Amino acid sequence: MLALLALLGLVRCGGDDSGGAASTSGSAITETDDAGDTTSAGTALKVGLVTDIGGLDDRSFNFLANKGLEQAEGELGVQGRVVVSRANADYVPNLSSLANQDYDLVIAVGFLMSAAVDVVASQFPDVRFAIVDFAQEELKSRPGNVRGLLFKEEEAGYLVGYLAGLLAKQEAGSRQVIGSVGGLKIPPVDRYIAGYQAGAKAANPEIETLNAYSQDFVDQAKCKEVALDQIGRGAIVIFQVAGQCGLGALSAAAEKNVRGIGVDADQAYLGEHVLTSALKKVDIAVFQTIQAVQDGTFRGGENTVFDVASGGVGLGEVASDVSAELVSQLNEIQDGIAAGTVVDIPETVG
Repeated sequence: MLALLALLGLVRCGGDDSGGAASTSGSAITETDDAGDTTSAGTALKVGLVTDIGGLDDRSFNFLANKGLEQAEGELGVQGRVVVSRANADYVPNLSSLANQDYDLVIAVGFLMSAAVDVVASQFPDVRFAIVDFAQEELKSRPGNVRGLLFKEEEAGYLVGYLAGLLAKQEAGSRQVIGSVGGLKIPPVDRYIAGYQAGAKAANPEIETLNAYSQDFVDQAKCKEVALDQIGRGAIVIFQVAGQCGLGALSAAAEKNVRGIGVDADQAYLGEHVLTSALKKVDIAVFQTIQAVQDGTFRGGENTVFDVASGGVGLGEVASDVSAELVSQLNEIQDGIAAGTVVDIPETVG
């Protein structure tokens, strides 16, 4: 009987090698469970990742977080588990479930999970937590076991906006208009948009910038509608800052033969209409945080900030038909941000 129990335990630890999604009845959890290699039985670091409502199909934010976890599984041999949240009410039970199972690190993906992280981390002071897009000191209880993973989205936004401004000056003629489609009006979204507008105006003082919010991170039809409205008002470039919903904005750009700009991940794969993408390397942040736990350097009660200088934010692939002259100007701006000579990039939308 002891041998049988041990065998059952090993089967459970092995997880689902196919990585397929499975629903757990009677709870808020929908998960993918991929176990990494272990150096010896039971010694693999256990890392749980909870997505926000955007889910893994957003092709940007949550997708990248999972990519970082998968890299840690492959390179560090950790045992990873992803829990997908379908509604805001899922955040506390999903985080609590992982903490109750003695995970070595629990990562919350997104600003929207801040209140849940504050509650759960305070209840489980011996469990390490990290949250993407929220500063540890801004959590209500300031739990000392939480590390914030922050990004200077305004720097990436400034770069793509600068390119959009240059392109509008070159191609648009007398009316030079660009647009942006945000999801919810939250600080990470607004930092992208504020930087985008500032960069465009620095490159082209005559530019007109449009902006609106879909109030959604999932429904692509909502973002498409907002983008179509802006295109109807003359926008020749649409910057999506809305996760999975924003794919609808890029679809509108393709349909109307205008340029689109992706967000978080490099979304050039969507087609030739994608001018570039504002990169936010959540995958690197997740991987490095897991690595810090493994090598004993993880510290709660602090933040890690990722910017252009550190390679944590930046530009994706630039469309091949953009002239070498414009690319050169853009590279100079990127170097200036990294060197600290391009400063005072706004973080809030005016």
